[in-house]
Amino acid sequence: MAGSNFVDYVKIFARSGHGGAGSAHFRREKFVAFGGPDGGDGGRGGSIVLQGDRQYWTLIHLKYQRHQFAGDGENGSGARSSGKDAKDIVIPVPLGTVARNAETGEIVGEVTAEGERLVLLKGGRGGLGNWHFKSATNQTPRYAQPGEEGAEGAFILELKVLADVGLVGFPNAGKSTLLSVVSAAKPKIADYAFTTLEPNLGIVEVRDHKSFVMADIPGIIEGAHEGRGLGTRFLRHIERNSVLLFMIPADSDDIRRDYDILLGELTQYNPELLDKQRLLAVTKCDMLDEELMDQMRGHLPEGIPALFISSVSGLNIPQLKDMLWEALQR
Repeated sequence: MAGSNFVDYVKIFARSGHGGAGSAHFRREKFVAFGGPDGGDGGRGGSIVLQGDRQYWTLIHLKYQRHQFAGDGENGSGARSSGKDAKDIVIPVPLGTVARNAETGEIVGEVTAEGERLVLLKGGRGGLGNWHFKSATNQTPRYAQPGEEGAEGAFILELKVLADVGLVGFPNAGKSTLLSVVSAAKPKIADYAFTTLEPNLGIVEVRDHKSFVMADIPGIIEGAHEGRGLGTRFLRHIERNSVLLFMIPADSDDIRRDYDILLGELTQYNPELLDKQRLLAVTKCDMLDEELMDQMRGHLPEGIPALFISSVSGLNIPQLKDMLWEALQR
């Protein structure tokens, strides 16, 4: 994982800019003996802003740019000249990025739409010049406001992949193979556990030029919610999916037990995942006949739509895509 280009977790340290100081200046001209106060306002400090950009898929661009410092606003000057505002630091992030305070763990916000902005730290306001404080009883104020100080803090940025359908299953359940068959995605496929080490996305076309996004999530094992296997590293990606497709191979010793283990891991990680629509695909069924499938139907989990499929032979793949599309419409 050290050399992977998929980075979905990064910690940054950011600091917004200080506001410029207001000016305590007085008008001085050749034929004006007692010019009044004309000190300008200070400029605003730069803010630290996250902005959604669908061209980005990971947070790798922040892996080596973990310090983000904005500039300070300029000080005001005479003739009511305001100081220049500092530029904001705008950080592009992939859609689905969640920002949280590194010290408290509190969620600051999330970016889920193209162009959406989330201000992490606001720049300090510029101070007011002395002409603002002129009054009938104080014609020559000799003071101006200092600029407001910026803020600083550490933030954790987490990416939760945005997809319509998430594939949930143990390692080697056939998730990557299905994704490669129904979309143009080319995930790594091999006959050993944890071949998939990072989420893969594919666009699945349904009839009438309709489509949805499917995410192949790395395999879950018992104890994943406690960090076993790839643990909670990728469980968070499932939170963004509208429909969960559980995938269990036909050669499983007990399909119902495997389903209960997978569902239990998701529930212990985040109970709200139970609110999502769930479907079941029994994979690797190319060697089964109809009689054997009928016998197995009695051992499937109750209350969840199920389908026997084979990504290799194409068995029931069109029906699976239709079933997923209908679930998404609900």
